[in-house]
Amino acid sequence: MNELKTLYLIPARGGSKGIPRKNIRPLGGKPLILYSVDIARQLTSDEHICVSTDDEEIVSIVERVGLKVPFIRPASLALDTTPTYEVILHALNFYHSKGIKYDIVVLLQPTSPFRRSHHILEAIGLFSQDIDMVVSVFETKSNPYYVLFEENSEGFLVKSKQANFTRRQDCPKVYEFNGSIYVMNTASLLKKNLQQFDRIRKYEMERVYSVDLDDELDWAFAEFLLQNRMIP
Repeated sequence: MNELKTLYLIPARGGSKGIPRKNIRPLGGKPLILYSVDIARQLTSDEHICVSTDDEEIVSIVERVGLKVPFIRPASLALDTTPTYEVILHALNFYHSKGIKYDIVVLLQPTSPFRRSHHILEAIGLFSQDIDMVVSVFETKSNPYYVLFEENSEGFLVKSKQANFTRRQDCPKVYEFNGSIYVMNTASLLKKNLQQFDRIRKYEMERVYSVDLDDELDWAFAEFLLQNRMIP
């Protein structure tokens, strides 16, 4: 099989509610956005790295380290409600207009700073053109057969998935997307949105690499891990 042409896409809008201005906020002394830029640069040349942003300050930080930001994302695609799918298509359409077609999009969200280059390479290694996506996961402790409950019509809690397991260890393994790595088939992206993907393979990562920065508690935990040198 010929080598598949790969775009490394880093989506980084300026607005954020959980952690204000998180993409430019220093984590361990380095702006968060640069963790993803640095990892992408270990895997490909700058021409195949796209930081998609609406924010001039993010542009300034990225271009200060020598990576050209190819376009400014329209404000209409930088809202709280903007689906990631629309951001991906916008980037693909930009490159298509330049005569550049990618077979794979590797989405690297800045909120996952602790992924390593070998994680991405291993995830890409699981990809084949007959699937929609390879996605990074970790085994979650919140098992729907054991500790997850829903409220029924009478207001009582019932297990999310009914089964007669008496020990958590006996339950089927359940995986949670960790938000770190998405290896997506461009052909699939052009036919259906991410919620319609049904041929998905998992790439399992250790919990320590799966930190996803969504609020201030997550950020404090990430700083703790760095300060105590707990990230291998």
